[in-house]
Amino acid sequence: MSTTIPIYANLLPPSWKVKVTSWLAEDCPSFDWGGFVVGEDIKRATLFCKSEGVLAGVPFFDEVFKQLDCKVHWNFREGEYLRSSTPGQKVKIAVATVEGPSRKILLGERVALNTLARCSGIATASSLFAQKARDAGYQGIVAGTRKTTPGFRDVEKYGMLVGGVDMHRYDLSSMVMLKDNHIWSTGSVKNAVASARSVCGFSLRIDVEVQSYDEAVEAIEAGADVIMLDNMEGETLISNAKRLKQEWSGKHKFLLESSGGIDIDNVKQGGHVDNSIDIISTSSIHQSTKHVDFSLKIDPSS
Repeated sequence: MSTTIPIYANLLPPSWKVKVTSWLAEDCPSFDWGGFVVGEDIKRATLFCKSEGVLAGVPFFDEVFKQLDCKVHWNFREGEYLRSSTPGQKVKIAVATVEGPSRKILLGERVALNTLARCSGIATASSLFAQKARDAGYQGIVAGTRKTTPGFRDVEKYGMLVGGVDMHRYDLSSMVMLKDNHIWSTGSVKNAVASARSVCGFSLRIDVEVQSYDEAVEAIEAGADVIMLDNMEGETLISNAKRLKQEWSGKHKFLLESSGGIDIDNVKQGGHVDNSIDIISTSSIHQSTKHVDFSLKIDPSS
């Protein structure tokens, strides 16, 4: 049976290339003084990776230079983990080459590097987090959150995907999530779920954030599809999760989600990890995440 490497770029919406155009416009809103200095000679530049990490963001990097009439050739596939071949040695890996007019290579340099570094950083954090959860024996879904940077969500969600975690809901229209403010505004979990279901119909799941076992039961009885046990941990989280699964077995199908304060340091058995929990969601893989370090250097002899 042949194994097909997924092409995640095929998932990107039609609008993403327009965003790349806007990034270039933001970075050079007027005259390109440095571009005047280097001119139009055709040059070749090497993209170096200078820190370990998962390569992610290739479509965005490619599109930056495509719009600038440059060609990119990759030496690695997206999703590969880049590391030094010699343990303990400083990382410097020739990941790709860019060829085109020197002015245009430098025009796209910073936009392309920033995007690649951010996307690869999120993919790396996602991969490490998911592996830590698996090492702890967790078999459920590991997901990111919607706490992404406005205008940069495509890149950040894409990084999660390449890193091997679920992207959770993409935006407010993707899945109905009813949090504490929704519940307080409508008076009860039951009211909030009923109101949401009356307009979203059968095609969207409803995810309800709850603070206690009693609220979880109310959400299940109201017909919620996902019960988010928010900011619960340790014995409280695990005992509630097991009790809910046992008491509602064969009566109503739902998923249990653990969220709030979960990071790579506390993803372990007895903390947030137990296989009675279907989903672990975290923002730690994309907020305050360290970037992967890349640089682009023009070959003087090219």
